Amino acid sequence: MSREKKNIEFDQSIEEKSLSFRDLVDGNILTRKSVLKQSRFILLLVLIAFFSIANRNHAEKTVIRLTDLQRDVKEMRSKSISTSSELVRRSRQSEVKKLVDSYDLGLEENLEAPKKLMHIEE
Repeated sequence: MSREKKNIEFDQSIEEKSLSFRDLVDGNILTRKSVLKQSRFILLLVLIAFFSIANRNHAEKTVIRLTDLQRDVKEMRSKSISTSSELVRRSRQSEVKKLVDSYDLGLEENLEAPKKLMHIEE
């Protein structure tokens, strides 16, 4: 007799599992026992889906920001190189002499080689 009850329950579950498009559209599928039993699992899947979507959006924003920062670094590096080369050009002795002459400061170029001063103790 217990075997007969199992068959009856099995037959009822088969009837319950038959789905129709109408049940899906009008929401009757959500009131079925099998769906209600799995409601926690379905909720967990929905939460995982939300976290996955949020994580993907965050990763895309991070990649976009990283790309922008890399472009800025390239621009700053090229600006630094051009500024450095301009500084080297302006610090040459001939350029300094031209600048001093243009401002008419009255300074003259030292033609003697520099000498090292030494203190000799007696």
